[in-house]
This record gives sequence, structure tokens and C-alpha cells, in this order.
Amino acid sequence: MNVKFEEQILSEEKTEVKFLESEERQTIIHCTYNLMHAVRIWPSTFLIEKESGRRAKLITAFNISFAPEWTIGSLSSRFTLIFEGLSKDCSQFDLMEIISLPEPFVV
Repeated sequence: MNVKFEEQILSEEKTEVKFLESEERQTIIHCTYNLMHAVRIWPSTFLIEKESGRRAKLITAFNISFAPEWTIGSLSSRFTLIFEGLSKDCSQFDLMEIISLPEPFVV
């Protein structure tokens, strides 16, 4: 949550601080993959809302490398992807890598 402070001095002895809130949303995806030897994620990976087609950008990832680097996995490995927030009315989405290589990551 981003918080902006607006300070208003009412007198030399009394200061009032007002909090102005703005909503910041994120969507967190926890992934488990099995029997993969190496895995990576492209920065051009999005959550695409089914209803509107709106794309939520990938912000960061944990326990997985960004392409062109690879993460060497084990029989069962986990990673986490953090995206911009989906619309409040979104009920379904696709997770898609938008790349020009064969077999992009699509869920």
C-alpha cells in the first residue's frame, strides 16, 4: 500500500498528519513443477483476464530465473510470480508467456 503524507501545521505546538491512501494491488501465483530439469520465466509473461483481455504485467519472480538464464530444478520445485493486480471483477485468467519461441508457458 502506498501512503502519502500531507502535513498540516495548525500551530507551533500542534501538528496534524493526514493519511491519503491509494490502493495498490498485486496478484501472487505459486507454481509447482515436476520432472523438469531446467526452467525460466520471460519478462513478457502476463496474466490475461478472460472477460476483458486486460494484461497484468509480471513484476518479479522468486526461485526461478528470468530468461535467458535457467534455473536447474529437481523432481519437484516451486517458484512464485508476482503480477500487477487483476481487476476486482476478474473471475478467470490465463497465465501466458508472450514469446516467439516454441512451447511458451501457458496455464
